[in-house]
Amino acid sequence: MTPDTPASRPRLALFDLDHTLLPLDSDFEWGEFTIRIGWTDRAEFGRRNQEFYDHYVAGTLDVHDYVRFAVDAVRRAGPEASATAHAQFMRDVIHPAIRAEAVELLRSHRDAGDEVVIVTATNEFVTRPIAQALGVEQLLAVELERDAQGWITGGVRGVPSMREGKVLRMEQWLAARGWAWSDVESTFYSDSMNDVPLLEKVDHPVATNPDTRLRALAQQRGWRILDLFPTPTP
Repeated sequence: MTPDTPASRPRLALFDLDHTLLPLDSDFEWGEFTIRIGWTDRAEFGRRNQEFYDHYVAGTLDVHDYVRFAVDAVRRAGPEASATAHAQFMRDVIHPAIRAEAVELLRSHRDAGDEVVIVTATNEFVTRPIAQALGVEQLLAVELERDAQGWITGGVRGVPSMREGKVLRMEQWLAARGWAWSDVESTFYSDSMNDVPLLEKVDHPVATNPDTRLRALAQQRGWRILDLFPTPTP
């Protein structure tokens, strides 16, 4: 490299989680899991869980209302029981759903020297062990408010990483490293119309296992489309 040759920009590979790296919605599946282990009522919780999921798909979800609902059983169960339950959730639900295609995609970015970040609208309690199972250290998830004892209250701490919030959380992450968007070369993989704000922000948007609306938008805008694996509907 000659002295006046500019250094290449750091490369970021950003990933949504649910229906992008996983062929399921981990938030929804955690709710269904709490029903199976007897923490929540099949009829009432199941109805509300599906209702919230439908709002998410439609882009009308109130994330604060949903988080209060989604973590209430965990809040009541306490740290020890919740850790035990989540370990079972990982064994029964998540590990069987981790696909070789997703693992290979992550590996290819790491091997290329890219910084890999999962940016998800699902809360940190559900997703941190999933990110660890995928070998991803950098996780931007919905952060949960904690009480004086360090246990969750049901509230959201800071900016929730949903829709425009994903852009804001990424900008905070970049600023903490002394970077702006122009300092990095960024790729973002997502399946959802909820993630259009971040897809529009990065250098290389990739509609991954896209829903019908995102597939149409990607085709219209000339974005890359990646069908990593078939995505079943819960």
